[in-house]
Amino acid sequence: MFSKAPHLLTVLCLLAFCGFSFAYSVSGTVSDEQGVAIKGASVSLLKEGKTTTTDDQGKFTISEEEMSIRAAGNAVGYIGVSNGVLSYSQSGTQPVQVKIFNTLGHQVFSKTLLGSGTYDLGRAVKACGTYFANVGVGSARQSFKFTSEGNFSSATGSANGSLMKEAAQDEAIQFVADGFDTLTVSLGTLDTTLNVKLKAKAPEFKFGYALKNDPTPSKGCGSNSKLQKVKSVENGDQFQIRVGSDNRTYFVTLPKNYDNKKPHKVLFALHCYGSNGEDFVHHNPDYDHPTPYYGQQVLDKNGDYIFVSLDAVGGLWNKGQPDHDFFAQTLTTLEENYCIDTSRVFITGFSFGAMFSYSLMQDMQSRVRAAATYAVADYNIWLPEGSNMKDLPIAWMNVHGVNDGRCNYDRAKNSALPRILKRNGKADANGDFTDASSEKPQEISGNTGHVCYDFKNVDERFPVKWCTWPGDHQWTAHDTGNMGVGWNWEQTWVPEEVHKFFEQF
Repeated sequence: MFSKAPHLLTVLCLLAFCGFSFAYSVSGTVSDEQGVAIKGASVSLLKEGKTTTTDDQGKFTISEEEMSIRAAGNAVGYIGVSNGVLSYSQSGTQPVQVKIFNTLGHQVFSKTLLGSGTYDLGRAVKACGTYFANVGVGSARQSFKFTSEGNFSSATGSANGSLMKEAAQDEAIQFVADGFDTLTVSLGTLDTTLNVKLKAKAPEFKFGYALKNDPTPSKGCGSNSKLQKVKSVENGDQFQIRVGSDNRTYFVTLPKNYDNKKPHKVLFALHCYGSNGEDFVHHNPDYDHPTPYYGQQVLDKNGDYIFVSLDAVGGLWNKGQPDHDFFAQTLTTLEENYCIDTSRVFITGFSFGAMFSYSLMQDMQSRVRAAATYAVADYNIWLPEGSNMKDLPIAWMNVHGVNDGRCNYDRAKNSALPRILKRNGKADANGDFTDASSEKPQEISGNTGHVCYDFKNVDERFPVKWCTWPGDHQWTAHDTGNMGVGWNWEQTWVPEEVHKFFEQF
């Protein structure tokens, strides 16, 4: 109702009590993040101690029609509004108090007025929108709902002059629904409409993260690196770290737009036999090094990744536990000095680098999200034994030429693959992972093309992809046949498939 004249709140109370009628109404809707109404959600005014539930359309209302408040004394003055202008007067020493709230109940303006006069409420707010003005003299209060364009109305909608009840200090409204995170919204007024969306609870797992989980920032987020590089190389920097009695070398390439407040994904590139860490930082293009970091850096269009290359002692990953310690200590050092998403650390490698990747991914499941290997082998590698063996799942992709004469394809399929599938089956009712090793992959047939098979019986958070092609011991697989007529490593499909595999997390 639009006010046409000042509404008097003055009542002479000579040796008597003054009665004021108080009311409020908090209403709104509750839905999920897609806008679907949530039925049966519990909605509570915490200080008032009142609770209701949402209906089929997700709507709720918590209201109080009337509550009697009495005060003794002389006339306290009057307040009213007409055409957007507040008229006020006060008696004795009690000033006129003006508070303005936005629709969420947050106070945006407060002013104390003395004597009598007028005040334009529209000038008190800067942004366009709907607001509530709570104006009082002493214990008397009146609330007006208005927009910044100057439309005013009584918040109570009552012609008898009932007054809006102020929210108690720290008042809040709380929304609780099964399967959703609890939401609590602070209120500065008890006359408001709220349309809220609840976020679905992330499922609780015995191990691992949900797909597309929020980033988990490392200790280094928000600070500058204290690492001292040994030297700069093309496309990166060289560092050293002490592991046991050895000085070990690694290389780091930061994105050009590196931001120490943004958690970055991390990809470790592990080199093959006869190569070294620096070869995968920069190298003249050939069938083993078409672009840095197994072709992944060129696909990082937005600068989301930090790339790392480790250097094996003597070119061989045969140190056992010290090699694992080298990886773990390097990762910890990176987490402490750069802003890293600790839930998205990936590893990749070819040949001996694939063997080492396969070894690491069965020991570092709590720190490595996924691995991509090219020509894996489960021999000539070291794994922790006994109680130190981590019987946990790991997301894995392997690319293998069926004619590989160095890292035998049949052994990879019949030994390395089922060992991983045995731990990666869909979680049962207790949250324990099941055995999916009975599922067999689809394989390439013929002399051209490739097949990538996604296993169906594994847990979706720990996918397994098995890619075959009619090639030999080479990671840059292509669809133009084996290394012979028509062979062209520049046509490799592997980097893009691996990039898509990592990006699903």
